[in-house]
Amino acid sequence: MAIQQQIQEAAIKSLEQLYGKQFTAKDFQINKTKPEFEGDYTIVLFSLLKPLGKSPDALGNELGKHLVENNATLFTAYNIIKGFLNLTVADAYWLQLLSANYNNVSFGKAAAKNQKVMVEYSSPNTNKPLHLGHLRNNFLGWSAAEIIKANGYDTVKTCIVNDRGIHICKSMIAWQLFANGATPQSTTTKGDHFVGDYYVKFNDEYKKQIEELIAAGIKKDDAEKEAPIMKATQQMLLDWEAGKPEVMELWKEMNSWVYAGFDATYKRIGSNFDKTYYESNTYLLGKKTVQEGLAKNVFVQKEDGSVWIDLTADGLDEKIVQRKDGTSVYITQDIGLAQQKYDEYKIDQSIYVIGDEQNYHMKVLQLICKKLGLPYADSIYHLSYGMVELPTGKMKSREGTVVDADDLLDEMERVAQQKTEELGKVKDFTAEELKELYRTLSLGALKFYLLRVDPKKKMIFNPEESIDFHGYTGPFIQYTHARIKSILRKQKANDSNSIQQTVLLPLEKELLIELENYPTVIVQAGNEHDPSHLANYIYTIAKTFNSFYTEHSVMNAETEEKKQLRLFICELTANVIASGMQLLGINVPERM
Repeated sequence: MAIQQQIQEAAIKSLEQLYGKQFTAKDFQINKTKPEFEGDYTIVLFSLLKPLGKSPDALGNELGKHLVENNATLFTAYNIIKGFLNLTVADAYWLQLLSANYNNVSFGKAAAKNQKVMVEYSSPNTNKPLHLGHLRNNFLGWSAAEIIKANGYDTVKTCIVNDRGIHICKSMIAWQLFANGATPQSTTTKGDHFVGDYYVKFNDEYKKQIEELIAAGIKKDDAEKEAPIMKATQQMLLDWEAGKPEVMELWKEMNSWVYAGFDATYKRIGSNFDKTYYESNTYLLGKKTVQEGLAKNVFVQKEDGSVWIDLTADGLDEKIVQRKDGTSVYITQDIGLAQQKYDEYKIDQSIYVIGDEQNYHMKVLQLICKKLGLPYADSIYHLSYGMVELPTGKMKSREGTVVDADDLLDEMERVAQQKTEELGKVKDFTAEELKELYRTLSLGALKFYLLRVDPKKKMIFNPEESIDFHGYTGPFIQYTHARIKSILRKQKANDSNSIQQTVLLPLEKELLIELENYPTVIVQAGNEHDPSHLANYIYTIAKTFNSFYTEHSVMNAETEEKKQLRLFICELTANVIASGMQLLGINVPERM
């Protein structure tokens, strides 16, 4: 049980014994004591004053005295400062925690809960390579799933690939017009980049044709509709939906190029899925749901045959769920896919990692599912995240200004190499070891920088800043881990009993207080589906350790007992850093 929970329970018991009144954990707060005051944890008394009819000083003294006298193994002292009861936790508590967990690689992980959670992320289009925005999505989804797993849930990682539609046909038409039979193999181009180049070529040609039509006296709106390349693309979509053999063959071949490219990038960034869905297999799903909704009077059919739902009473608007020609729309497909996921996995929660531009769409999806009485409706959760921009501004894939994930990864490895060489501490590394180190540092920098920010916030990504070895970065944490491992290679802790009578110095205790909080942070990050809590915590651990290590020698400690204590602290710190970083998808090197 976490120390804060133990303090909460002890306080509730003391309040009942002192005043005959029952309180719950929601009735008062417990925080870490501020550094400028004496104590470890603080009970905020203000919410208790009125129910108990006590002054802050009277309540603080009575409760503090009772807690210390009746919990001698937990508390050694208390003090009061203007409505705040500061409690000092016994050194024995922290030493016992350290002895029990210093070499426990599962520290912080919860027991199995027998519940299943699905996390859907990535959701790429097969007309372009993965880009910087996809990286935030992948890192966020993968980490959220791992944190949920650490909290004891069975997790299923899924991806829906948008492999059909007008945007896919644009790349196909452009390839037919401009490629002269070229392939990724013949041009030695990665498949997803190859197809993405033709998506850009389509838009370049489309703009050119619009300008020519306008110059010929046609209005802009009409020119956009009449441009030959657009008309050809629309016809290709109709041919695809009709299953025209030559169109289907080209579609399959170009998609195969893209999938090979995606797989290489996913492997490089450490992203994986238990199940991949394809829109070409799911776009007809939901039609049955429309008929059921009409029978339940949840949907209404208009005179032209289209089917709608009126959500104005819920603060939204009217939403079409089936076109007049009987074809489904995105929301209908999503309802059908949600049903398929539930039928296949019987999930207790379904998390969608989707950008905040789809906030409205996700509200509509869940609301329609609720009105239909579908069993999975309440389990839908939208893990919404803000867009990533570069210092130079927004990115647009149709204009070819998007930062491709692969290009960014290459640049990050170059910066990692430059920064590492500047430090000059890797002269004994082999060429292969250096290559792996640069990859580990660059990916760690990228993931940490994108995950350390609250997902709901938009952010600007700065490659140079992300890889600073002394800043609020992944490499700073990785370097701290390698530093600890260097100490432990010289000597390991060997006797847990020898530390039990040791008196803790302030920085030793401060670090142990932070380490004890690891399971609580995992729970918080899991409950809020927010890996930034974990990223910020691990950074605090690394920073606190560096302060501790600067002040206190490990190998030349004052006594053998102190040496053993600090070796124990080093082991637990290294384990927590490695464990926490792994939940973020980041490897930590043994040496740097």
